[in-house]
Amino acid sequence: MAAPIDLKTGTPRIRLFVRQDLSHGATIELPDDQIHYLFHVMRQKAGDSVLLFNGRDGEWAATIDTITKRSATLRATSQTRLQDKTPDVWLLFAPIKSARLDYVVQKATELGVAKIWPVLTKRTNARRIKDSRLVANAIEAAEQCNCLNVPEIAPLEDLADVLRDWPEPRLLAFCDESLTAPPALDVFRAESTKKTGNPWAILIGPEGGFDSEEQELLRAAAFVRGVNLGPRIMRADTAAVAALSLWQAVLGDWRGDQGHQ
Repeated sequence: MAAPIDLKTGTPRIRLFVRQDLSHGATIELPDDQIHYLFHVMRQKAGDSVLLFNGRDGEWAATIDTITKRSATLRATSQTRLQDKTPDVWLLFAPIKSARLDYVVQKATELGVAKIWPVLTKRTNARRIKDSRLVANAIEAAEQCNCLNVPEIAPLEDLADVLRDWPEPRLLAFCDESLTAPPALDVFRAESTKKTGNPWAILIGPEGGFDSEEQELLRAAAFVRGVNLGPRIMRADTAAVAALSLWQAVLGDWRGDQGHQ
């Protein structure tokens, strides 16, 4: 956990994600990890100010009323930013090694996804993950990067089950390493001209790619759009960032008519 820098003053600006409702005068009791961060790491004291957000009520300035090694109480004083809306895009990916998995979750949060969904494929190497670690990484990324939303972390599920129960009309961009699919940018642009407003998800495969049976299953699904990310073989974490960036530029909130988050 680290504090982002205020670009105007050059000093650390402490932002904390909380689960309680935020409103004028609301009292917030912090859990142990945030108490440790404020008291031991950032050396905060009663009367100091921090920023709070919960993904529902925007961002609020809060004053530390009391703080000790074991407890801290904050009081919300004024709203600094209204709640914004996260683009309705999900990221589905096969779990990878821990450090790279952390990177995927952090960057997906920064790039503005609504849901992060790890899926098991036949070539998935890392077949166990800690949901709590994914949640912690998403929260830390949101705190550091001035995001007002923390993506939902879905439990690990088999790809076949995910496809069987897929919530249409959401579309799924299947990143196809065979290069037989059209470029992702062309696919997203074509869908944008239809103005259907369908929500989207992006699927990144495992190291070694999807096996032939999985590829057939994906290509047969009416809601799947095969896309390629160019001639270079990317690692899964790089592919996730590339695909989300293309989607945001065409269908998300990077468009000139939508403004920036």
